[in-house]
Amino acid sequence: MRNSPDRPSATSLPASPHDDAHSRSLRYLLLMGVRILCFILMVVITPYGWYTWVLAAAAVFLPYFAVVLANVGETARRAPVDPEKTLPMIAAPVPESTPRVIRIEERRELDDSGSQ
Repeated sequence: MRNSPDRPSATSLPASPHDDAHSRSLRYLLLMGVRILCFILMVVITPYGWYTWVLAAAAVFLPYFAVVLANVGETARRAPVDPEKTLPMIAAPVPESTPRVIRIEERRELDDSGSQ
């Protein structure tokens, strides 16, 4: 009964809302830190070249990706669980014999005179 399919496993439960919000805010702050680093490297590294444009593009587009990744919660990143694995494997009952068929036919009663 220890690994019963009726109970969800503790490892399959989603993270608490507090932990989920904390991990999303850390992800956002990390990407914003990378953006600030791109700004600083864009100005400090000389001579300017193609990498300056790459750093500028990263500094411009990182906020969009940071917001999108911060809005994706834990449940959206989890792998879906196959529901058929949780269903019990019960075979359909096999009938022991052919079921009996009862037929009911209706006929009109004839009067004594023979008419319907």
